[in-house]
Amino acid sequence: MNDMKKSLMLSGLAAAALAALSGCGGGDSEDTGPKAVRIDFAAVAGDTPITCASTLSGLGTTSASGTLTDMRFYIANVKMVTRDGKDVALKLDATDNYNTTQGSETITLIDLEDKTGSCAGTPEMNASIKGSVPAGDYVGVKFTLGVPQSLNHTDQSAATSVTPAVINNAVHPGMAWSWAGGRKFTKIEVTNSAWTAPTFFTHLGSTGCTGTNPAAGQVDSCARPNRPNVTLAAFNGDTQKIAVDVKALLAGNNVTLNGGGPGGCMSGATDPECGAVFNALGLDLATGVATATSPAQTLFKAVSK
Repeated sequence: MNDMKKSLMLSGLAAAALAALSGCGGGDSEDTGPKAVRIDFAAVAGDTPITCASTLSGLGTTSASGTLTDMRFYIANVKMVTRDGKDVALKLDATDNYNTTQGSETITLIDLEDKTGSCAGTPEMNASIKGSVPAGDYVGVKFTLGVPQSLNHTDQSAATSVTPAVINNAVHPGMAWSWAGGRKFTKIEVTNSAWTAPTFFTHLGSTGCTGTNPAAGQVDSCARPNRPNVTLAAFNGDTQKIAVDVKALLAGNNVTLNGGGPGGCMSGATDPECGAVFNALGLDLATGVATATSPAQTLFKAVSK
């Protein structure tokens, strides 16, 4: 075979190899673009899906029965975890009544109550976080339960042009305390009129907050931030959703009684109901952060869609 024939043959083989490589994703393809992500949340009691119209059974240490009156909570700064252990920030698709991006901080309000049954909120719901990440092989998810410190103590009643709708009390009534206290990270409530204390409240939020003028929202720090960082090491948003387990949250308390302080747990360091609630959230009650001895959180779990 002469040199010209060899050259032509090699050129043909190279072209065929490039074409095959391109067809397998080695060249420019849709796999190199952003990957759409949707994270769905669902309220459950153990393994049972629940709504505002459901009767929840087996609650707390006395296996009490009750109904939801509210089921809302803030999720911040979602990160998808790659197979090789890298955290990649999720870019939210929208800025609207349920989502905002402020610099490097993202917040979504998950609203699983629909004003049916015993729930007294609004008919509108938001059960998912939608966004995108760069193409990659993702196997897990991380997020924070709560509102970031930089946004938690902003004016809750200002116009939405000043305070994003997602953390605006005019848009989402009941999701804020005073400016010093900031937002309620969770507003999960169960009730039964036959209980001695008819409603068990789980209102998580930062406490011990100080600053130059806390009454006007100028909060510099909080002694107990109370923001659980949640990791679901195995999570596939295409086939799984995140179950929010009310039964697990309340497992360590007699929900029919109030042992002292406000009903249920409103994040007080000396509230007798808060110890078990904070255990379910993976937090140390005294410090408001996870420590080496904190139990693993049990509120969130990945389940099949």
